[in-house]
Amino acid sequence: MVVEDWGRTLALVVPQTHFDGTERPYTGAELRPHWIYETFGIQGDAAVAFIGPAEVKIQSMVDMADRRDGLFIAADLMLHFLVESFDPSLDRAVLLQKLLVLLAVEELTQTVGNRLTRKGDDIFLGGGKLTVSIATVSTVSCLIHLGINVTNEGTPVKTGALCDCGLETQPFAEKVLRQFAMEMASMAKATTKVRGVR
Repeated sequence: MVVEDWGRTLALVVPQTHFDGTERPYTGAELRPHWIYETFGIQGDAAVAFIGPAEVKIQSMVDMADRRDGLFIAADLMLHFLVESFDPSLDRAVLLQKLLVLLAVEELTQTVGNRLTRKGDDIFLGGGKLTVSIATVSTVSCLIHLGINVTNEGTPVKTGALCDCGLETQPFAEKVLRQFAMEMASMAKATTKVRGVR
């Protein structure tokens, strides 16, 4: 579905979703065009999740502020969400990132209530950092990574984790993926029920 948006064409595509039960590491190299297609065989707009350790070294960091500060990402076990949308627009990438983070917050709040806070695209649980997240673009697509600690082991800062929330990782991941696709479908549908005004 295509609509005109601020003088340019904006494609609203409902992403395919997939949770993969195979544990695999996240190093930052996965945040590249067509990684989802290469790895899972899903062509086009997609949102996937998998569980595995995280080790993103400074040279692989996409966040330039974090690179300047010498920060890195490490965790023994995280839930990783990766999204690719074939519209290389950075503002679209950031908006989709915010949507994904907010859907995770919405789902987590049902379990942990007011112990959860959000600052920008970061989620905190009782003062511990629960997530890492970044949005960027390639030459052909926008790309998003959201990592959520499954445990608190192996992290360089004070963290919170899904184990602190009493949540099972796979059902949580599948619910967030499903909600993400539903929101994208809802946005696409909303573009078909209005008339333009001049």
